[in-house]
Amino acid sequence: MEEILIYGLVFLICLVIVVIYMRKLKKASEEVEAKIDQAKQDGLFEPVSLHPVIDLNTCIGSAACVAACPEQDILGLVRGKASLVNASHCVGHGACFHSCPVEAISLVIGTEKRGVDLPHVNQNFESNVPGIYIAGELGGMGLIKNSVEQGEAAVESMVRGGISSEEGWHDLIVIGAGPAGISATLTATKHKLSVLTLEQDTLGGTVFTFPRSKIVMTAPMDLPLHGKVKLFDTSKTELLDLWNSVLGKNQISIREHAKVEDIKMVPKGFEVTIKTGETFRSKRVLLAIGRRGSPRKLGIPGEETEKVAYRLLEPENIQNKNILVVGGGDSAIEAALSLMDENKVTLSYRKDAFSRIKPKNREKILAAMEAKQLDVAFLTNPEKIEHDHVVLGQDQDMEPIHLPNDQVFIFAGGELPTQFLEKTGIQITKRFGYTVKKHR
Repeated sequence: MEEILIYGLVFLICLVIVVIYMRKLKKASEEVEAKIDQAKQDGLFEPVSLHPVIDLNTCIGSAACVAACPEQDILGLVRGKASLVNASHCVGHGACFHSCPVEAISLVIGTEKRGVDLPHVNQNFESNVPGIYIAGELGGMGLIKNSVEQGEAAVESMVRGGISSEEGWHDLIVIGAGPAGISATLTATKHKLSVLTLEQDTLGGTVFTFPRSKIVMTAPMDLPLHGKVKLFDTSKTELLDLWNSVLGKNQISIREHAKVEDIKMVPKGFEVTIKTGETFRSKRVLLAIGRRGSPRKLGIPGEETEKVAYRLLEPENIQNKNILVVGGGDSAIEAALSLMDENKVTLSYRKDAFSRIKPKNREKILAAMEAKQLDVAFLTNPEKIEHDHVVLGQDQDMEPIHLPNDQVFIFAGGELPTQFLEKTGIQITKRFGYTVKKHR
């Protein structure tokens, strides 16, 4: 009888624990479902870049992907299965993909509704033009860690395929000195290839154009000829210093301010011509350029004046100015935040609310608005840029806004360098829900 009571008591305790646990799971699931509903109302549920897609038949609800995601509220558990929440905040870290114990996650670009223009690239990172390879942002993998991995993998693929060296020819020309280009250059050097790296601006590519105070979100990665790099929240300066150090130790020079104008296929390889007219010959070419080949213009009077810029390099050197920042994405918000302490800043955005920005940026801009550290003019579009002021258009029944102005920064995105790619012979395809192949 005593044993029966003991077993009964143990069973009752276990039952209570299970009930409490199930209630906890149910409550957590309901909270995630509420976040999903809110994300749909706020326009944050539609992915805008590389994002995870969960196979619900395979998912075991371990929540490893939720824990691994470096961002906030991208993933959650609903009824024991992983689900996207604020999908538009996803920046393609891929940590969820690597962490899933049952491989229930695929990384996908584009959705059934929204296509993304991507060049044709096979599993070895080679384009439809034999000998021309693509890695990094142009191929849809813009995150630093992923770009570094692709740059290395592309060169390793070339080495496995064999490159026949010839006097007067480079084994490889890398176009672009961002994360993918630097990684490819280091890998080529490791294999003792004759490599030339051409960059239209300066070392770092897109990273160099970040505001100095911008924090680069990345993750631990292996950098060729250096080893493990553990960077999570780091400044642009720290990242560029690291790259400069690695390149310097290996006596590697990057040819900066060398914009490539033409890539021509010739017998034995390619002729690459830069803006100065110089031509270089190479057996292989790796395109590690950004997707935004040129900044998107507004097409308004005064946009061609000197006080208009499309990137912000040294915000700390700008003081006591009336500044207009145009755009509602992360770049525009980060620029406005970095300028507001020493200047009078107005942020103009054509929509009625911020919808596709990182959680940290959302918190900061809302706090700045509440503290009246800057002005945000929603539902406005610049109509004219004058010498000492700008004109912002509003709804048809409202008068335009005239603002004193010394400088304008426009962050309206960029345009895929389609013409350059098509001239080279590379095929561009609009992909809807395209699954990206990645190494675990």
